[in-house]
Amino acid sequence: MKNIMTTAAVAALTLGFAASAQAEEWNVSLWGKQRAFTEHVEKLAELVSEKTNGEFTLNISYGGLSNNRENLDGISIGAFEMAQFCAGYHRDKNPSITVLELPFLGVSSLEQEIALSMAVYQHPATVADLARWNATLLMPSPLPQYNIVGVGDAPTTLADFDGLSVRATGGIGAAMETVGAVPTSMSASEVRQAMDSGVVKAVAFAPHAHMSFGTIENATWWTENLNPGTVNCPVVVNSEALDGLSDAHREALLGSVEDALDHYVTNYNGATMDAWGPALEERGINVVSFSDAEIEGFKDAAAAPSAAAWIEQNNAAGLPAQELYDLVTGMIADAN
Repeated sequence: MKNIMTTAAVAALTLGFAASAQAEEWNVSLWGKQRAFTEHVEKLAELVSEKTNGEFTLNISYGGLSNNRENLDGISIGAFEMAQFCAGYHRDKNPSITVLELPFLGVSSLEQEIALSMAVYQHPATVADLARWNATLLMPSPLPQYNIVGVGDAPTTLADFDGLSVRATGGIGAAMETVGAVPTSMSASEVRQAMDSGVVKAVAFAPHAHMSFGTIENATWWTENLNPGTVNCPVVVNSEALDGLSDAHREALLGSVEDALDHYVTNYNGATMDAWGPALEERGINVVSFSDAEIEGFKDAAAAPSAAAWIEQNNAAGLPAQELYDLVTGMIADAN
């Protein structure tokens, strides 16, 4: 009996060690605080833990692992296994996905933004582009069209943007230059201080970010229908870490992306946008709307020149830029 019990105990310990060996923890580098922009990552962590009975966990950190502009670098050296970043923070490091930040593409919904992003992310040129950083694109953080919150006198025409200092990255910044604004690129977490100190007089953000980063607290106006474009902020994983997962854990991760994005879209279109109008009203922020003629003039000045410049620059850098641009614009045309 003693030998039998000993054998059983050893077997139980062996199984326990095996289960422990299969446990996996990934560190995830985000910034700011939990908000609409990070809901898909939060949901992904929840789903992965559920599907693996807690054996695979995503430990989410808001700023404790890296500066947001350095998240891609952290991924490249394996400092953490997953991160979120915005393409416009370092366009030279991820030129392939900046096609999604070109102004006035005509994207009309978060669902369409997801479809476009995933198509670009899966293009061989994009896969190779991010592979330079040991990174695999996992999912986008779809955002609606940006609009601008500012202080001082509200613009009544696009000419009033002449000389205005505005935080605007990527293609939105290029578009604002065409109407005489002076775009400045800075991370979201730096914006409130820059606005309060007068470094910038206006900020281009999606609604959730205007609320999350406090730009509406001292603002006097908001552009309702400028809609120059949006930014592309993917969630990436370290490629070696992804390859090192067991089949079950990899399936739990990749198989949860769609549900995580569905949760994100539902939350953004619901709770976030439901809060936006009241937030403006409570603070007495003037809503500025431009005429159709002015918007068309803005689009004519910004869209085609920006696209042509992007294609020329990135063709010269060795990317199939025209092919990527045609992929995006073709999908939008088909949808419309």
